[in-house]
Amino acid sequence: MKKYWHVLGIGIQHNLTYRFNFLARTVFGFIPLLAMLYVWRAIYAGKAQPEVGSYSLSQMTSYYLLITVVDALTAVNEDDWQIAADIKDGNISNFLIKPIDYLSYRLFLFFSGRLAYLAVAVIPVTLFVVGFRQYFVFPRDGTTLALFLLSTGLTALLQFFISYTMAMLAFWVLEVSTFIFIMFALEYIASGHMFPLDILPAAWQRVLAFTPFPYQLYFPVSVYLGRISGVELLQGFLAQIFWVVAAWAAARLAWSRGIRRYSAVGG
Repeated sequence: MKKYWHVLGIGIQHNLTYRFNFLARTVFGFIPLLAMLYVWRAIYAGKAQPEVGSYSLSQMTSYYLLITVVDALTAVNEDDWQIAADIKDGNISNFLIKPIDYLSYRLFLFFSGRLAYLAVAVIPVTLFVVGFRQYFVFPRDGTTLALFLLSTGLTALLQFFISYTMAMLAFWVLEVSTFIFIMFALEYIASGHMFPLDILPAAWQRVLAFTPFPYQLYFPVSVYLGRISGVELLQGFLAQIFWVVAAWAAARLAWSRGIRRYSAVGG
């Protein structure tokens, strides 16, 4: 494990070299969030009932704030592009002759990027939450917060393994951007990034429950807000763990199949 902790340290140092990019990405990322919050405030202002799909204005505001935080902590920014580039450019050959697992290597680099982002973004995110504190809902107890953090960690793994698997398509096709953009579009809508999934018709919710998308954002945020409890909470965690394991298995399978097709020439 020592070599992977070394990878983590080097990755953090490398990412902090571009700390202004992280800061700018965080600050400008608040612009669409602000626009979304003002849209919902206008929607609530025009309603006789103070709720939309069982969400009050403060709960809806908290939902989008939490979506932003969880997305910042778990999103795969450029890892899939870098993995695809390693395969396409032949850089993957360097890892085939070294005692290092490429999946573990990329996972620790992913964690280093998220830790660096957290170190740089914690101040502006905190200021933003404080600015909207009148609409922010805090977890009802420490257990809820702990379950939220656990679910967020599983979300990060799920996000990474899915992106890694998509990047493995570079073994078969020259350009993976189309597949990555399609997956991003599906995730943006079906993960709860655009709106809470429980305001959808029940039939659509049941369909989405059989996909990994709700467990990428919607589930951890719902845990934080206390909207999932009891048996439903246990089933949600089991489903999230299942999808993490399934995505990991798909990543391993894609690597083992892809590496058989891989060839590199020159030196």
